[in-house]
Amino acid sequence: MNFLLQWQWYMKITAILYFVLATTTSLLQASPSHGQVLKKRVTVSYQGTTLHDVIKDLQRQANVDFGFTKDLKLDEVTVKNVRFDDKSLREVLASLLEPNDLVFNEVAGAIVLSHKQQPGRLVGRITDERGEPLAGASIRIVELNRSFSTDGEGNFTISLQPGIYSVEVNYISYQRQTKQGVKVEESSTVTADFVLQESLDALDEVVVTALGISRQEKSLGYSVGKVAGDQLVRVPQENVLNALSGKVSGVTINQTGPTGSSVSMVIRGGTSLAGDNQPLFVIDGIPVSSTLNNVGQFGSGNPVDYGNAISDLNPEDIESMTILKGPSAAALYGSRAASGVVVVTTKSGKNAKGLRVDVSTNTVFDIPYKFYRKQNLFAPGTRPITQDDVPEGTILDLPASVTTGMGIPLDKGIFATQWRRPEYTDEPLLPTEVVGHPDNFRNFVNTGLTTTNSLSLSNGNERMNYRVGVTNMTNQGIIPGTDLNRNNFSAAGQFKGGRNFTFSTNINYTQSWADNRPAGNRGTNVLQYAMQMPNNLDIREFENYWVTGKEGQELVRLYDGWDNPYFLAYEVKNAFRRDRVYGNLIAEYQILPKLSAMARMTMDSFFERRETKIPVGYSGEPNNGAYGLGNITNYERNFDFLIKWDDRVGDFAYTLSAGGNEMYTKGTDISNSSTPGRGLISPNVFTIKNIAPENLLYSSAWSQKAIQSLYAFANLGWKDRVYLDLTARNDWSSTLPKNNRSYFYPSASLSLLVDQLIDLGPRVSLIKLRGGWAQVGNDTSPYQLLATYNALEPWGTTTRYAKSGTMLVPNLKPELATSIEFGTDLAFFQNRLRFEGTYFVVDNENQIVQNQPIPSSSGFSTTNLNMGLVQSKGWEFTLGGTPIQTAGWRWDVNVNMTRTRTVLKELAPGITRLPIWNEASAGSASWVNVGEQIGNIYSPKEVRVTDPTSEYYGYPILNSQGRWTSVSREVANYRSGNFNPDFILGANSVVSYKNFALNFTLDWRYGGEFFSDTERRIRNNGASPRAYERETIDAGGRTGKALSDWLKANDHLFTDDGLIRYVGGPTREMGGYHAVDGIAWDGTFAPGVLEQRDADGNLIGYIEHLGEGSETIWGVFRQYDTSWNFPQASILPADFIKLREVSLTYNIPPSALEKLKIKGLAVSVFSRNIMLWTKAKVNIDPERAFVPTTEGEGRRGIQMRQGTEEFNIEPWVMPMGVKLNVTF
Repeated sequence: MNFLLQWQWYMKITAILYFVLATTTSLLQASPSHGQVLKKRVTVSYQGTTLHDVIKDLQRQANVDFGFTKDLKLDEVTVKNVRFDDKSLREVLASLLEPNDLVFNEVAGAIVLSHKQQPGRLVGRITDERGEPLAGASIRIVELNRSFSTDGEGNFTISLQPGIYSVEVNYISYQRQTKQGVKVEESSTVTADFVLQESLDALDEVVVTALGISRQEKSLGYSVGKVAGDQLVRVPQENVLNALSGKVSGVTINQTGPTGSSVSMVIRGGTSLAGDNQPLFVIDGIPVSSTLNNVGQFGSGNPVDYGNAISDLNPEDIESMTILKGPSAAALYGSRAASGVVVVTTKSGKNAKGLRVDVSTNTVFDIPYKFYRKQNLFAPGTRPITQDDVPEGTILDLPASVTTGMGIPLDKGIFATQWRRPEYTDEPLLPTEVVGHPDNFRNFVNTGLTTTNSLSLSNGNERMNYRVGVTNMTNQGIIPGTDLNRNNFSAAGQFKGGRNFTFSTNINYTQSWADNRPAGNRGTNVLQYAMQMPNNLDIREFENYWVTGKEGQELVRLYDGWDNPYFLAYEVKNAFRRDRVYGNLIAEYQILPKLSAMARMTMDSFFERRETKIPVGYSGEPNNGAYGLGNITNYERNFDFLIKWDDRVGDFAYTLSAGGNEMYTKGTDISNSSTPGRGLISPNVFTIKNIAPENLLYSSAWSQKAIQSLYAFANLGWKDRVYLDLTARNDWSSTLPKNNRSYFYPSASLSLLVDQLIDLGPRVSLIKLRGGWAQVGNDTSPYQLLATYNALEPWGTTTRYAKSGTMLVPNLKPELATSIEFGTDLAFFQNRLRFEGTYFVVDNENQIVQNQPIPSSSGFSTTNLNMGLVQSKGWEFTLGGTPIQTAGWRWDVNVNMTRTRTVLKELAPGITRLPIWNEASAGSASWVNVGEQIGNIYSPKEVRVTDPTSEYYGYPILNSQGRWTSVSREVANYRSGNFNPDFILGANSVVSYKNFALNFTLDWRYGGEFFSDTERRIRNNGASPRAYERETIDAGGRTGKALSDWLKANDHLFTDDGLIRYVGGPTREMGGYHAVDGIAWDGTFAPGVLEQRDADGNLIGYIEHLGEGSETIWGVFRQYDTSWNFPQASILPADFIKLREVSLTYNIPPSALEKLKIKGLAVSVFSRNIMLWTKAKVNIDPERAFVPTTEGEGRRGIQMRQGTEEFNIEPWVMPMGVKLNVTF
């Protein structure tokens, strides 16, 4: 008994001493200490024992002192039935004390017990220097080593046990800030607000890399592009890819057509001959392929681009985009990443603390302001005659059937009989004044209207978070009768089960549809007919396209076979609807402090229905119209896992990871339609049953593909100064033969932070050297190994099939792209001046080229081959800075520049040329010869004197009629241009003053050419002003020998390649000669020479054709007509400068919104393409030099011909819009 009293007295004294010592530290209420005492292990069991006796027993067994006070009443707490086998003292005490609201701490080698105190609250708000909240900023309690984050308004609330803490705040691109001695008392609230300054450190930027792994940018040995989500929605776009134009070096964006059309994105030039070189998109780990092969056609001359897959992505849902440019960056994604990867991270509720509601609405008016140029000096016709040129009493006539040429001068007070609506054909046809209507194209198109409304809800706490969003977009196009609509729904959530398990999911549903998509090229393309409307007629007279009283029976036409553009716009329907669902399920488990595992399942699936209705009245479908119906489905599923070990040994940090992926995809494409030109049984009855069996086209395609992969990678770092990344991946593809379906590719990259190795002073923020080497394999499309059969038209009642004409090769190898890149990242003056530069070389070998022609003696017409080495090399740089940074003002500017050259180095033995596309009717083509750059355009060449010793060297050789002559493009091998630019330059600027921000983006493409089939046809028709602006030689009224001598002295005027020039003009005032028939002054002649040959055909000299009496005079329109054989005159420069984006935003101060219970409100006005300059000066956008086709381009199999356009002449528009963002 005395011993017990002595022990109790001793325990009271020691408890008091220990308690006084403990209360002087902030560790009392922190997590248990990591001291050695609590690590001692014991094996004990208790049943019906007081807690007081348990503590006494533990003191004996563990040989450790305990301190506590009597008020804990340990002798009143009963421990009923517990057992601990080889458990640490920490685990035992936690199990015994926590249920009784008691805590323990190791102090000076002893364990002190005490009551668990009621927590206090630490609250605050984190903003930038302008008072803008910093959502997702990190708050770290240093003593606890625990981190928290702010909500969408920069607010945070943290529950803490009483104590004194150091609070550290950090946010990307901002300076870290710490407050010491923040005292939190029991059941009380303390406030700590932070105002962060912009980043002074270039090392802390974090980017999302392959497999969705976040890395510090300083550790990467390769170049990546990054674009924040707010940069994508400053100026709203219906396709998010358009918002990337001019913002990232090494990336080329092309809008191929009107709103809703496919958008091409090429990274560092195209290196594959077997595809369209589009990158892989990975949205929250979900692979989404985006191709340009989205063209469908039902009916004659009706190709429709339905838009690529990435257009379904909602820009309002995006948090960031990371562009992995080269194989070094994208190697872990395998064969699908051969053309680069775009990693998209969408918004979530992880930064929300409490309910947050975001509302966004914007309205955009697309105002057409610049139109394709046509001459407005002459009405259609074969001769530009006036009343003075014909006998007195002759009535001039403008036949409705003549829509081309150069006829009666406009606006000269000349009268002629002209077309009139059919309702008035019974009345006498009287001459009316011939006046011009230069605004026909303008009067035909509309002002487009796009409205987008978005709503999102987010919420979260330490255990779980979610975000739900919905967006609606509606568009009425500038082309009459066209539209586009889209609904997006997204839901993302994350749940933390305990300390180690995290489950997250992301589900998206998109519905896109249109009642009518515009067709391209010639045929049902309404822009063709609107632009070709005779300029002596007012196009608005055709807007009521039915003859009054004969609605639905008789159309208002110029003549039979002519298509009324309004009828095509409103009656020809190309409808579609696409329902898309994509999402993921992710489970992550922290197995050990340094070991984690992740398993993920992703899915992307869509169903698309296309329906075309062409009524009676379209000239291309004269037999009761046409109808087509198609259904397309695609499903892709991915399973992947990743195991990661993250550790540090001394100065070395390393992460070792291993994982795998299983991809399976299948697709179907089923269509039924009337055979083009054969029509329907009954007019305007749009069902499959209304197509005669012999006229029914049925197509059914089904495919599936699988790739299985294993990969591993190591990220190594030394003293946060040197970083080495190593990766390895092996794919097994179902589309390759058994012996070749396995292919392995590694990569390595190095990052060296020179400024961390050498003290270069405070002015140097960063000097980083980096380099990488990588290989990426690539397979082919399904069913390239075994022969298939194609259905033919029935032979009577007999169903017929034919073996494919392509000889399939069973030993195809995978393509292999090998790349190297070197670069540097520099930053100076606390990151106020920045530079990134990269040089890269990519060799893509073993190209899988499909449908290569072979001798018919083989029994086949084509085959598939591994052949070709394509090399792409170039450089890219970004120069950025912050010239102004004061308390109120800030100006950030970035300029990026890219130059890429892609050359065909090798083909198979005996093959020296590979076609890219062929505009057969237009006379131009693109092919690539070994040793030449991809993108060359070839066309027929005019015949000239090639003997350099001849006094007529370079002179055109004319035929006996005094007309230009040509040789075919194949024989001449004449390169007229190349559709790739010499370089691309983008500039971005943001100027902010307090709550105002002014943003603009500029895009400049220098060099390159494109072929305009529109210009060729309009020139040939005499309707292009370029004919007399560029191709007429003003001889100053000279004739005879004076003219001949003057032309010889100025022969450069007609010896330049690519220019077809003539002397004369359409009128006397414009230099025309008196015509041979003596009717008009529209005579012209082509300067040049005629060949003089002997009886054996040997060339013995030349006869001058220079105006000294031997020339042959032709009417001006016939001279234009000659230009059809020389399409090189329609190879136009592709240079342009676009002011892509301009926006002005005002963020209303939070203090002004408090009474309205609004957390944030911003108003923006914006425009796109407010300035557009082109070197060609014909008002065709060179960016849209694409021709959609359903044929597929031979061995490339693509549906978009780049570098050529055919009536892709949508007017330039100036979108003007307003946007409102509200946060509750």
